[in-house]
Amino acid sequence: MAFSAAANQQPDGQYRVLDKSWEDIQQKASIWTFANWISTKLAVRGIAPIKSLATDLSSGETLIQLLEIIGDESLGKYNKHPKLRLQKIENMNKALEFIKKRGVNLTNIGAEDIVDSNSKLILGLIWTIILRFSIADISEEGLTAKEGLLLWCQRKTQPYSADFAIKDFTFSWNSGLALCALIHRHRPDLLDYWTLDKSNKRENTTLAMNVAAEHLNIPKLFEPEDLVDVPKPDERSVMTYVAQYFHAFSGMDKMDTAGRRLGQFGQVMHAAWEMQNDYERRVRAFMAGISETQKGWAKSSNFTEYSEAKQQLTEFDQYKRTTKRGWVAEKRDLDALLGNIQTKLKTYNLSPYVPPAGLATADMESSWTQLVRLEGERKQKLTSVIREIKETLKKKFATAANQFQAELERISASLASLEGELEGQLEAVNQLISKLQPLKTHLVDIENLNSECVQANIEDNEYTIYDHSDLEFDWGLVSQSLSKKASFIQNQIVARTMTNVSPQQLEEYSETFRHFDKDNSNTLSRHEFKAALQVQGYTYDEGEFDKIFADVSKGDDIVSFEEYITFVRSVEEDKTTPEQLKSTFKTLAGDKVEKAVEYIFEWNLHLLNSPHPSLSTQSYITEQNFLVGGLQPAVIEMFKATLPKKEGVEGGYDYVAYLRKVFAN
Repeated sequence: MAFSAAANQQPDGQYRVLDKSWEDIQQKASIWTFANWISTKLAVRGIAPIKSLATDLSSGETLIQLLEIIGDESLGKYNKHPKLRLQKIENMNKALEFIKKRGVNLTNIGAEDIVDSNSKLILGLIWTIILRFSIADISEEGLTAKEGLLLWCQRKTQPYSADFAIKDFTFSWNSGLALCALIHRHRPDLLDYWTLDKSNKRENTTLAMNVAAEHLNIPKLFEPEDLVDVPKPDERSVMTYVAQYFHAFSGMDKMDTAGRRLGQFGQVMHAAWEMQNDYERRVRAFMAGISETQKGWAKSSNFTEYSEAKQQLTEFDQYKRTTKRGWVAEKRDLDALLGNIQTKLKTYNLSPYVPPAGLATADMESSWTQLVRLEGERKQKLTSVIREIKETLKKKFATAANQFQAELERISASLASLEGELEGQLEAVNQLISKLQPLKTHLVDIENLNSECVQANIEDNEYTIYDHSDLEFDWGLVSQSLSKKASFIQNQIVARTMTNVSPQQLEEYSETFRHFDKDNSNTLSRHEFKAALQVQGYTYDEGEFDKIFADVSKGDDIVSFEEYITFVRSVEEDKTTPEQLKSTFKTLAGDKVEKAVEYIFEWNLHLLNSPHPSLSTQSYITEQNFLVGGLQPAVIEMFKATLPKKEGVEGGYDYVAYLRKVFAN
């Protein structure tokens, strides 16, 4: 039942503010709230709720039952169902004595006042009991019960302070938001504060009271309108109701505190447990890694190749820079971790940690000492083997190089001592060439040995003065000498058949041929052949040269020494053929031919009697041309006397007509 709305509503919608009326309203609110509060406490023992605060307490029996419940203590023997006034006063005195014993000073309240149903004093007594047994134990920073409860409410609702402010136990609660905030702060699963309509005071208050009654065992001591629809909510009623929230949630806080303490202890133990597990796991991994590395060294302890030994040494150095340094850091971390574990346990007065067998500090030190010893042995063996392999490589290379050079020198000596018939010398040279060619394979082997020495960082070899480049160079020289010697002998055999060529001419031809035979193949390519002819003084246009090269090479793409000598000899041989003589006259005549005339004299002499239609009438020679050609004076005079004069050219002689006449017969 609510007292405020009906008692205070005016026709114009304004609240009455008369002091007497307001005092009555407040008193009625307190009576209703206190009666409900007492009924909720009595319900713990299944005692029926009181109907009238004034009359139901007058026997003292109900008050004693209330005090036993909230005081958690028996008051002893008392008069049950008293009929006499004296019995009721005895009960009441027992109750009041118990209250005084709990440190509550009851001023101007006597047993007779309660027995006689003095409503005002009964309200004062119940409020005193509420303060002592429900609110007095609320303490926040040493403040009074009221101030402590207020501070607790303010702290718990601080995250929601943007919507309201708790300053008292009257107006601060009439929106219902403070109650909703307290519930949401402790039990956010029961309502969603952030979705509330902040302007709907009645709905918010009703929601909070219903949730509190249903889920938090906080009974309604008054109706929502006693907060919402009154000018000023009753302070004592609000304090009594809000105190129930404190007790409900303080129980949760105690659970939270116990859980927090146990959680903190559990966190300490869990942290220590994790540190111990981490230590054991890492020590096992640390020692397993060392063991695995040592097994790997044992498996790769025999090697004969430098590359393998060098690879092992490189891997060992890499291990020292990476894995070993990681282990050094890990070992120190493990020592520090073990110390931290012991310190943590000692801080909380817990028993020290004893690592499992095989994982103690002594076990780790033993494994580490063995590792350091095996490292030294490994490094010593690797460097020793590498020294031996280097020594073997140097000797192996030196033996091959010295033998190779000795064979080259034998071939060179044999080449230098050749004598006798040309054919015999040529056969001997070919035999030397057949001996030289297999050395090319040996040179490849020496190159491979040299590569091994380079890979082994061998910079000097005291067992030989030769390196691969020296031998390759010498082999090339000997090969070139043999090739040149073979070509020379072959050319000499050819030259021997050239009886109509003087030794001086033959030497000149040979020297020219050798000069342009760049690859020592004893042949000339098309380009080399053309260059050799130009050096000899013979120049031809492309058409002429193409025909000559095709004839001389017999359709091949190279010209041999014999073919070259034969052609040059044929060009320079003193023959009185029409073609050669015409070319000779033309050469001496120089540039007096105004028109380029090309006339091919055929070997058939009858063609000389038939003038070619393209023959220029300007072909002639002069006495000056004969002098430039170095002809003897007598020969010049003979030609002047026998060559017909060229018509229209003073001092010119028609050598074409002369040749027709001379070769006509």
